Amino acid sequence: MRRVSVGDLVEDTIRQLRLNSPAGGWFPALQRLYWRITESNLPYVGIFFSPYLEEVTISPHPSWVSSGVPHDIVPAIASTISALPASTLRFLNVTYTVAWGDLKDSLSSVALRCGPSLTHFTSPIPLSGAAINHLIHLPNLRNWRPIGHPPDYSTLPLPSTFPPLVEFAIGGGSTRGWLSLFERLDGGVPSTQCVTPLSRIKESLECLEFEDSPGFTVNVSLTSAIRVFRNLVSLSMESDCQDEDHEGNCRFKLDDDGVAKFAMALPQLAHLYLGRPCFRNTCATTVACLLPLSVYCPNLDEMEIHFNTTNIVDDLKSISEDPRFQTLRSLPRSSLEYLGVWQIPLTVDEADLEAVVDGMIGIFPTVGRCFPAEDNFGWQVVSERIAEHRRMLVLRRDIDSESNLGFPLPLTYS
Repeated sequence: MRRVSVGDLVEDTIRQLRLNSPAGGWFPALQRLYWRITESNLPYVGIFFSPYLEEVTISPHPSWVSSGVPHDIVPAIASTISALPASTLRFLNVTYTVAWGDLKDSLSSVALRCGPSLTHFTSPIPLSGAAINHLIHLPNLRNWRPIGHPPDYSTLPLPSTFPPLVEFAIGGGSTRGWLSLFERLDGGVPSTQCVTPLSRIKESLECLEFEDSPGFTVNVSLTSAIRVFRNLVSLSMESDCQDEDHEGNCRFKLDDDGVAKFAMALPQLAHLYLGRPCFRNTCATTVACLLPLSVYCPNLDEMEIHFNTTNIVDDLKSISEDPRFQTLRSLPRSSLEYLGVWQIPLTVDEADLEAVVDGMIGIFPTVGRCFPAEDNFGWQVVSERIAEHRRMLVLRRDIDSESNLGFPLPLTYS
């Protein structure tokens, strides 16, 4: 048997398995283990541990997701996880963000025993600095979600290389620490023939996420650190200007020029989430920043970004008339489907409303809708009219297609 899923086990069944176990156990060559922790299976799950385990997924019982893991069984969970064979692991995934209790040491011990075969390590449980440093040195790691800050390299030698990650999700409010480490590895370490410790990940990284980042500000310093990952397809930042810890200020500090440089550096972007747009309308970006994103990122499909709407009609007019945009106006645009505007305010009269609709379609010809908050009525009207425009384009395309087939088209007038 190569794969087992352990959930709600009947204690009598487990007892029979243990009493009648053959030499070497029931699962001597088990490779894949899916363990949903329950109080009933916790004392017995060790019988499924095999020295050949390659994939392990650990999740809490569904009832614990909202209430947290019962405090009295946390020591038993920690002890069991510490015994998990790890030398042959390729995939380890601990799911759900719940109140796990103090499992940092036990999971860190697993991480420290993982070998070069490991490609996937994700967990909502923080790791020790030593465990994180060990994972950084694994040559085949591709998918990693570390919770917490990178090690303190004031007392350790900086890594000579960084794994060629494809997906990297940073959580636990440690964004600044990781970006500072990237800057040190890419610019502060002597390099030979332009090779730095980040050389491999700069080519390989496709998905970068910043999760749970209190006080997170989107500014030039941040985007400059990210621009080195030129093959990014997906960039997501959890940043909410309504966070109580941020004193109610807008966290988006880029201007139009900064956004343009960012777009030029990351031409592979398909999904871009630069924090949920707020209602304050104090950011320096205007709607004009969307044009370079549409042109320089031709694969862009989904996006959320702040832009100021105080003078949105004039800003849209400048796109169509200002000589600075002449070259961009002549180039193809992205096939954006989703634009999240959320709480960005929009207060215009009927004539200007049509100018906004036409302007947004001009920047993103294929956009299906703008997605506003429920009480953002101005953008709701814009979104509805854009959707109607899209329906008419599809209808016209279908009619043209039918015409090209030589079939007569019935026309109905009302």
